[in-house]
Amino acid sequence: MDETLAGCLQALVLVAALALSYRPLGDHLARVLTATGHARVERLVYRAGGVHPGAEQRWPAYLRSMLAFSAVSVLFLYAFLRLQHHLLLSLGRGPVPADLSFNTAASFATNTNWQAYAGESVMGHLVQLAGFTVQNFVSAAVGIAVVAALIRGFTRRRTDLVGNFWVDLTRIVLRVLLPLAVVFALVLAASGVVQNLHGAQEVLTLAGDRQRVPGGAVASQEVVKQLGTNGGGFYNANSAHPFENPTALTNLIEIYLMLVIAFALPRTFGTMTGDQRQGYAVVTVMALIWIAALVIVTVNELHAVSSAAGRAAGGMTEGKETRFGIWGSALFAVATTLTSCGATNSAHDSYTPGGGGMTMFHMMLGEIAPGGTGSGLYGILVLAIVAVFVAGLMVGRTPEYLGKKLRGREMKCASLYLLTTPGLVLAGAALAMALPGERAAMLNGGPHGFSEVLYALTSAANNNGSAFAGLSADTGWYNTVLGVVMLLGRYLPMVFVLALAGSLAGQGRVPVTAGTLATHRPLFIALLTGVVIVVVGLTYFPALALGPIAEALH
Repeated sequence: MDETLAGCLQALVLVAALALSYRPLGDHLARVLTATGHARVERLVYRAGGVHPGAEQRWPAYLRSMLAFSAVSVLFLYAFLRLQHHLLLSLGRGPVPADLSFNTAASFATNTNWQAYAGESVMGHLVQLAGFTVQNFVSAAVGIAVVAALIRGFTRRRTDLVGNFWVDLTRIVLRVLLPLAVVFALVLAASGVVQNLHGAQEVLTLAGDRQRVPGGAVASQEVVKQLGTNGGGFYNANSAHPFENPTALTNLIEIYLMLVIAFALPRTFGTMTGDQRQGYAVVTVMALIWIAALVIVTVNELHAVSSAAGRAAGGMTEGKETRFGIWGSALFAVATTLTSCGATNSAHDSYTPGGGGMTMFHMMLGEIAPGGTGSGLYGILVLAIVAVFVAGLMVGRTPEYLGKKLRGREMKCASLYLLTTPGLVLAGAALAMALPGERAAMLNGGPHGFSEVLYALTSAANNNGSAFAGLSADTGWYNTVLGVVMLLGRYLPMVFVLALAGSLAGQGRVPVTAGTLATHRPLFIALLTGVVIVVVGLTYFPALALGPIAEALH
């Protein structure tokens, strides 16, 4: 009973903190994305990059800028990893193998942060600081920039301009991510998270043995990995490591950081469109899915029936840190898989079939509750467009959303967006299962082994980064294929979102009539929730039936 009360209290505290942050942070983001002035430091950045901040871009130019920046990010990080042994603060680490360097560079540039290596034994401090931490900032900013362009598509009339990518990127990093990261890095460091530039220190343990303990600039990376829903851990154990996440308090802070920007962005959407009811409708759908997911995963883990040991312990405690318990672990698992974060404080591979299957299903929903920084909001807005289109078919009217007609061009962009990720996941999983060498990488057979492969492809395509640990993914094939899937899963949807933004911006505004679907009322909230579950989630049902569902019924 005490553990249940504590678990409920920490969930309520988290919800209260997010509710208190919703309005101020959402409005601040809206001011950042609509401001006409530029700070002095921003002008210096523009001058260094040859950017004209007053010149806006058409969506193809915005897209080219985003892709060029991302390509340079991948190449820079790849070179950084290959040349690590020549860098300062390398701690004697050698160059990272080519296939692993490609996988890691693609991972951090795409906001995935999939890690097929042990951070404390493979990466030096400069790579962690100037490589990974920098990408944690800019990859998160790219997602917010793309959703900003989409919102402008809804608000603008008969124009082909959707903003300036370089201005959006600079402002988001300097005015939003960096200030929040500095404040919470100090909070985490004061709470016991390691922050130094030491190499491994030899210490005397309580048992009288000597052990080498690795140091590093952990707090500064930890805060932005969660704030930007990136997820890469400084240590191999990620947020289960006591140097990254020492107490129940830091655990709650890290969960809050994962969720706060993504849950505040609907407020930004409402502010920029001039109709807060739209923002409330979107955040309500996000919250309903998040709460339902939390209940399902927690109940599955508390009432484990897969083993006598689980029943005797009062729940599935295997793979979970005792300082967090089942409640803190389930709360973290739901937050990280419903965002594009991928940080973990427990082993998802050890969850019950129902709990582990739900973490996979969360990613299959498109990570829209609340999703990644930016990607969650543009994902649910695409689904809102589909929901409005479905409603229009039901009553025989041309569908409209926020005063914009949803014609063939818009629906093609939305359809391609929805088909991209499932296509990558299912094709990649089928290919992996068809190759004997890749099947051999599964440490478990049967449905659970298939779940490990399906989880890996789902995590990569949705740019999540968490994993079922039973898969030996550090092979040439998996490093290469997962790297390609991460890149396609990140940038192809962004192509369709920006094309949609440009198409919407080019339209005029359709007046509201008696036949216009009200997209802020409970009926639409229910419709959108149904579209999320049926249109997106059930796409994967046959694959889920071969994995976690079959395992649960075994």
